[in-house]
Amino acid sequence: MIVWKKPTAAALLLTLAACAQPAPPVVQAPVVDPYANAAGGALYQGDLAGGVLGAQATAEYFNNSVGNTVLFPANQTALTTEARGILARQAEWLKTHTNFSAVVQGHAEETGTREYNLALGARRASAVQEYLIAQGVGSDRIRTLSFGKERPREVCSDEACYANNRRAVTVVSATGAGS
Repeated sequence: MIVWKKPTAAALLLTLAACAQPAPPVVQAPVVDPYANAAGGALYQGDLAGGVLGAQATAEYFNNSVGNTVLFPANQTALTTEARGILARQAEWLKTHTNFSAVVQGHAEETGTREYNLALGARRASAVQEYLIAQGVGSDRIRTLSFGKERPREVCSDEACYANNRRAVTVVSATGAGS
């Protein structure tokens, strides 16, 4: 008579290990800087699969590093010294990245009528557009749009909120990608 004994855990592991196939070699993907191409320059549409990541990463870089927003004093469209500094960086970026276009969105605080704020937002967007064109960006690459008080950055009724809502925002997108 044959008596079967329960296999020990060690015996079971040895059996499984003998049947296992060798592990595939580990291949590490190269580290990719999302803001630079192989030549060290900024990404352009088409640099990565489908071009979408390249365009999105480049626009994100514009927003975070160049600066996409300038602020205005109450009821004003004149560019401050700080705004001109931001816009000079935007102009340089746009001149370097010729496959991107821009829409300048004008905004206003919540005080005043809807009509007044739409007109004020339009004048702010135009002031930014004119400055960028004067810095050498092609006029065919910049459009303007006014939201007036309809899209506030902050919602409350004090001067700090109002100051953040008096702005123009430059939104860049790759040419031919819905711009």
